[in-house]
Amino acid sequence: MSRAIDLIITYRVVKILVTPWKRMEAFKRGIIDEKGKNLIPMKKVRYGDKKHYTMLHRFCFNLKRILQKVGLGSRLGGFAVALALLIKEDRSFYKHKDQIEAGVINYLKENNLYEELLSESKDVPEIEETPYITCFGVDVFEREGKLISEFEYAKTL
Repeated sequence: MSRAIDLIITYRVVKILVTPWKRMEAFKRGIIDEKGKNLIPMKKVRYGDKKHYTMLHRFCFNLKRILQKVGLGSRLGGFAVALALLIKEDRSFYKHKDQIEAGVINYLKENNLYEELLSESKDVPEIEETPYITCFGVDVFEREGKLISEFEYAKTL
């Protein structure tokens, strides 16, 4: 049972990470700004809005802002790294990687975000090294103890 719950939480985390700030319900309700910065303290969020700004949302918003600050490039690269970090934390998630990716891609397609996300991907030169993992079709490499997408890794060559 706990594996199923873990998978659901993982899916929710990745789903929140792939959703643009302006399409988040928390943004539409004025809880966060267009960069994900908190505008209303957790204690002052109205009762009807609390389901759109939970502890999980706050965690994901913070993670998403951190991933953007370290310059992961495209959102697709960022989401690949986010999924890779989850799998690195607990290798047992690897067996569910395809289902997580399929669920996120399905969500993106249902919300007309998939093509937009793919269009952000850039041409990346061929990298001879073996990636740590491939998520969402993006190679993720481990460099100096950190996971980075092929988009950012190519810049370091």
